[in-house]
Amino acid sequence: MEPSTPLDSSSNMDSFMFDSSSRRSTVSIHSRSSGVINSTREVSFGHSGSKPVRYGSKGAESEALSMSQKEISDEDARLVYVDDPDKTNDMLEFAGNSILTGKYSIFTFLPRNLFEQFHRVAYIYFLVIAILNQLPQLAVFGRGVSILPLAFVLLVTGVKDAFEDWRRHRSDKIENNRLGLILVNGQFLEKKWKHIRVGEVIKIRANETIPCDIVLLSTSDPTGVAYVQTLNLDGESNLKTRYAKQETQSKLPEKEKLDVLIKCEKPNRNIYGFQGNIEVDGKRLSLGSSNIVLRGCELKNTNWALGVAVYCGRDTKAMLNSSGAPSKRSLLETRMNSEIIMLSFFLVALCIVTSVCAAVWLKRHKDELNLMPYYRKLDVSEGKEESYKYYGWVLEIVFTFLMSVIVYQVMIPISLYISMELVRVGQAYFMIGDSRMYDKATESKFQCRALNINEDLGQIKYVFSDKTGTLTENKMEFQCASILGFDYSSATASLENEQVEYTVQADGTIFKPKMMVKVNQELLQLSKSGFTNDEGKQIYDFFLALAACNTIVPLVADTSDPMVKLIDYQGESPDEQALTFAAAAYGFMLIERTSGHIVIDIHGERQRFNVLGLHEFDSDRKRMSVILGYSDNSVKLFVKGADTSMLRLIDKSLNTDILHATKSHLHTYSSVGLRTLVIGTRDLDASEFEQWQSSFEVASTALMGRAALLRKVAINIENKLCILGATAIEDKLQQGVPESIESLRIAGIKVWVLTGDKQETAISIGYSSRLLTSNMIQIIINTNNRESCRRHLQDALVMSRQHMTTPGVTHNSEEGSDSVSTSFALIVDGTSLVYILDSELEEEFFQLASRCSVVLCCRVAPLQKAGIVALVKHRTDDMTLAIGDGANDVSMIQMADIGVGISGQEGRQAVMASDFAMGQFRFLVPLLLIHGHWNYQRLGYMITYNFYRNAIFVLVLFWYVLFTAFTLTTAINEWSSMLYSIIYTALPTIVVGILDKDLSKRTLLKHPQLYGAGLRNEAYNKKLFWLTMADTLWQSIAVFFVPLIAYWGTTIDVASIGDLWTLAVVILVNLHLAMDVIRWNWITHAAIWGSIIATFICVIVIDAIPVFPGYWAIFDVAGTALFWLCLLGIVIAALLPRLVVKYLYQYYFPSDIQISRETEKFGNPRDNGGGEIEMLPVSDAPP
Repeated sequence: MEPSTPLDSSSNMDSFMFDSSSRRSTVSIHSRSSGVINSTREVSFGHSGSKPVRYGSKGAESEALSMSQKEISDEDARLVYVDDPDKTNDMLEFAGNSILTGKYSIFTFLPRNLFEQFHRVAYIYFLVIAILNQLPQLAVFGRGVSILPLAFVLLVTGVKDAFEDWRRHRSDKIENNRLGLILVNGQFLEKKWKHIRVGEVIKIRANETIPCDIVLLSTSDPTGVAYVQTLNLDGESNLKTRYAKQETQSKLPEKEKLDVLIKCEKPNRNIYGFQGNIEVDGKRLSLGSSNIVLRGCELKNTNWALGVAVYCGRDTKAMLNSSGAPSKRSLLETRMNSEIIMLSFFLVALCIVTSVCAAVWLKRHKDELNLMPYYRKLDVSEGKEESYKYYGWVLEIVFTFLMSVIVYQVMIPISLYISMELVRVGQAYFMIGDSRMYDKATESKFQCRALNINEDLGQIKYVFSDKTGTLTENKMEFQCASILGFDYSSATASLENEQVEYTVQADGTIFKPKMMVKVNQELLQLSKSGFTNDEGKQIYDFFLALAACNTIVPLVADTSDPMVKLIDYQGESPDEQALTFAAAAYGFMLIERTSGHIVIDIHGERQRFNVLGLHEFDSDRKRMSVILGYSDNSVKLFVKGADTSMLRLIDKSLNTDILHATKSHLHTYSSVGLRTLVIGTRDLDASEFEQWQSSFEVASTALMGRAALLRKVAINIENKLCILGATAIEDKLQQGVPESIESLRIAGIKVWVLTGDKQETAISIGYSSRLLTSNMIQIIINTNNRESCRRHLQDALVMSRQHMTTPGVTHNSEEGSDSVSTSFALIVDGTSLVYILDSELEEEFFQLASRCSVVLCCRVAPLQKAGIVALVKHRTDDMTLAIGDGANDVSMIQMADIGVGISGQEGRQAVMASDFAMGQFRFLVPLLLIHGHWNYQRLGYMITYNFYRNAIFVLVLFWYVLFTAFTLTTAINEWSSMLYSIIYTALPTIVVGILDKDLSKRTLLKHPQLYGAGLRNEAYNKKLFWLTMADTLWQSIAVFFVPLIAYWGTTIDVASIGDLWTLAVVILVNLHLAMDVIRWNWITHAAIWGSIIATFICVIVIDAIPVFPGYWAIFDVAGTALFWLCLLGIVIAALLPRLVVKYLYQYYFPSDIQISRETEKFGNPRDNGGGEIEMLPVSDAPP
């Protein structure tokens, strides 16, 4: 079975010390803690005889398992002698505490940065061309001029990289020079962080940051507990508990030399696990994740803590895990490569035509070459005759081909790459600043963590979403309790009564919980009855379990009234917090928690319970348990967890009626979307407890397979339980989720929800979120074996074919629609997915799922989430997006084409692994329907326009070659050729790519169907590419031949007509762009018209420099009326056909976007009655 949680490698504790360390699973659901009913069903893709699929299994979790299954030998261990750094580093010098996140140094920047930039094949292409131009035989342009375009692109990218790296180095310097207290010769002295060494004892004071990974030796708390905040590590603000061993807690390193040796695992990336041993005065004790505090954490609610550095600098777990979001490439850029290949073939074709024509011409005129102007001339400078630079017929053909490549090189647009990067940066700026995607509750802005896939947001077909914390708030509210078979609902409670019951008074101070909970008055009265009857005892144990069976840390906070204190419950799971607050509301208020005991105020009477042991939740058991010692020396076990794991542990001989009633209540709770837990207990006699204690001590100190042994100990004790009841917690939907899902579906996006919840809970949430509708046919796959799963899939496929009236989704969302296609909702559970994802059933499942409007997967393990995304991704070209908020969503987020992280209640692991991050699920609508649409339309047009802009310039050069004996001389000045893609035409396309808007936000949100333009590839497809190339061909003919005919027979020189062609091309391509601009503003005007003016200025300046060829040409030719008539004639001849075709196409064959734009501007002039806009189905083929 695949490892599902890294906590397995580190579950260890002393027999009288519970372990509430932070163990948040990177792929599983410890973030929901305490055995919540919708915890994921841990199943692997593999089965007997087949190779398991290991989606997302690399990293922390795989390392955790490996470390837990092997003994730490001296060769594989790190030996740390406490307070003896010299001896520690004697055998092997460990890494210092200096960190370096910068990529470059002064000496490595140039070679390494150039090496990275030349990973782009296009750059190598232009480098080769620049090198060819340096050869005398092939020099078409000036040697310096030919290198400038590539040098400019490399320089801009290099400056950007250097600035980013400088910021990293500056941050490193600040971090390395921070000061910490280090024990030196019996006293603590300040020392820079970068000078800390492994083995040194460090003193951390309250609210200070931990400088390196340390094993706790002692704390200001007598029990050795310390509270830390891991906000800088994983984004979680809740406090975690860490512990010092009692054997080192009493040591005073300032006064006595410590004889302590730590033997621990070598540095690894697993931040949720740690394995080692500590030898104190000859006694060996085990160390786990509860004993280590990682670099970047902050000490909270603890005056001071002492620890020994075990990992420093680059060996710390935080540094080993420091990596950016996965690199992804946009679909548009991938498809663009095919067009670049086509342009490359076209470029080769032009070069072949030129060289073949040159060969024919040379053959015909071989006897005239010595006297032929503009080709080869007789060289008599030395007093003797010889052919001037003529290398023979064959070499001349080769040289002509290579020179053609140099002249026509602009056909491959090098400027397009840097333009796309700049446009994406501009788009990201506006996405980040969009107030629609600002979460006021968390004060978090939208984050754009990957700049190279903005346009993919406009082509998403599948959205894979987690439920808890993504569709819901992950802020739990206690709603119902089932105790002794009776259902107690809190619906009739009042807030006024709550406040009274919340209050506890002690020593003149009033304590009350921070969060109010609705209470059931009948149950409240019964909870006060105590042990007067059996029912009272059961209720007592029920609420005691809620208050004690958790890892909650109670914190006291001041209020404006000095006599009133608030008790806030800090924990890693909102579920645990909700249950603890509920217990407090019913009079069982957790007041204090230490490493060995808890104090609970039970209706005004404080009672202390010894915590004799605690088995934390893990994804295999799906439950947690605590062993409490009472004042009368009795011992009791309390267990809570998912019904699937708990109900089979209940002693069936006891209270079968209560068990059946509880099952019924569980089904009822789940059906209305509540999250459920089952609570059980049993008394332990002395022999059972001693046997457990002995087994537990052996397991917790084991050097090999510690996690498996501890899990076995827990399983052995968690049986024959007496059921106490069940709890139901409401996880409310986030604001705007139903409307968002409806908009996404209307837009033609298929929404799949992958959750660990029970099937009933998931279906209920599906209805409330409008994911499921009453007119949908539900197909439920819930099987326990492969053959049954196969049969269900085949039957469902047959049924779907019979009921499917029209393929795809009904895209007319208006109420008056006459025809609605049959829609299906596929609901499948995790067990069935085991057989589907690891067999030939994948294809049948995909065929069925593709026919369904909605897919809802329940009881899904984290690796299965990634497997489902991979299944769709590998069987279709459609774009996928995964959105989640927890560590168990990381593998899914990284597998999808686009990963979106929610800054929610479950930490920031999902955010750190994502491409984009935001605060609420509803922000997905403006992200996709507005920014995704805009980004795709802009980039699609920009790529096509850049191909056109460069191709027209190359074709003008080509036509000129045909009229100049194929000599590859150019009429256009070499400086103008170089500046064409940098100054003359670059800025307008960048500005339009950032600012142009084909439709307003309001229209895009009002008509989600408009998103279908991206799904149909309307802005960029092969048909559009070839139409653009045909238009380019015509425009190049107009640009070249209008002046040629006008000046035919005149004495105009090459430089003058070259300036005319330069200005004509620049004016033409900018007017072409202006025809397509939708939203004008002053920046767009300045960019387009300013580029034309800048071109005139540059041409004038170049022609005013005497050393350049064509000196004063522009001043001569521009002084004639024919020059300006030619410019006007070129513009009219080139653009008139395009204008006519565009008008006819938009009037007789308008697209959805054109109709919506017309309606946006004029109302609806074609239908004064104001009818609805009819949209194309999003599944239509590209136009």
